[in-house]
Amino acid sequence: MFNSERTVEVGLVRDFLAGRAGEILEVGHVLSNFLFFPHDIVDKYEVAPAVRNEDIISFSPGKQYDWIVSVSTLEHVGWDEAPRQPEKILQAFARLKELLKPGGRLVVTMPLGYNEYLDGLVQQQRLGFDEVYYLKRLNRHNQWRQAELEEVRDAAYGKPFPCANAVVVCFHPKAPCQ
Repeated sequence: MFNSERTVEVGLVRDFLAGRAGEILEVGHVLSNFLFFPHDIVDKYEVAPAVRNEDIISFSPGKQYDWIVSVSTLEHVGWDEAPRQPEKILQAFARLKELLKPGGRLVVTMPLGYNEYLDGLVQQQRLGFDEVYYLKRLNRHNQWRQAELEEVRDAAYGKPFPCANAVVVCFHPKAPCQ
């Protein structure tokens, strides 16, 4: 179905949201292309029905969310803007936590090798999330597996395979023991 990191990201977020009730926010307009469920969407640039075109840092919906998800979007915050403001990604992370209801949970996926500043935060383990995992693309058949930081530290975007070759998956807060 996909020949990119969407192979793992969409399934991961689908499973994260399975059976969840409550208010859901998606940062970036990705999931509506693959999954259909009621949720709010904020995306600064993509114009589409039901998408609020606002910067996540100043996004003020007047409510908090039970669940917040973001698929390969936050690596663009501050990085793909003129002038470039790489540290803005940290403000975005903080804003997501502010938008989360007490007891709520968020998941963020981001490709490695695209945003040098983000890669530095990953390498220094300074993302500020409670749980951080890594996924590594194994081959041209788009097979992936969970990896350790050392295995993805030097991941390049677009090499050796198209799109992301490694993804960081961040959860906040840490999942309660079950």
